[in-house]
Amino acid sequence: EVQLVESGGGLVQPGGSLRLSCAASGFTFTTLAMGWVRQAPGKGLEWVSTIDIRGQTYYEDSVKGRFTISRDNAKNTLYLQLNSLEIEDTAIYYCAKGINYGFIDVQTSQRGQGTQVTVSS
Repeated sequence: EVQLVESGGGLVQPGGSLRLSCAASGFTFTTLAMGWVRQAPGKGLEWVSTIDIRGQTYYEDSVKGRFTISRDNAKNTLYLQLNSLEIEDTAIYYCAKGINYGFIDVQTSQRGQGTQVTVSS
């Protein structure tokens, strides 16, 4: 059974940082891309970042330079470092399992239960 368990969310002031983690199990982690998607209040799912099996990373434009995705294949764990957080980053962040070696699908990729990130002064 595939399991994706996110952690690390919380309440932070604008300009602050958080590190999200996603513990994955039930599939061969090293053979699939992984990623993060988010859902802000009242909005649809939004792609945030992807890391492929070679470690190549991709980011949505609004988070480029502020967020860093990484993976530890030995621990079957995905990370997202969030720096310089903005109020607009407030959302539930979901870890997403890739559909192949290089891509996730925002709508159909299996996701965890999510972790809430709230940016507020």
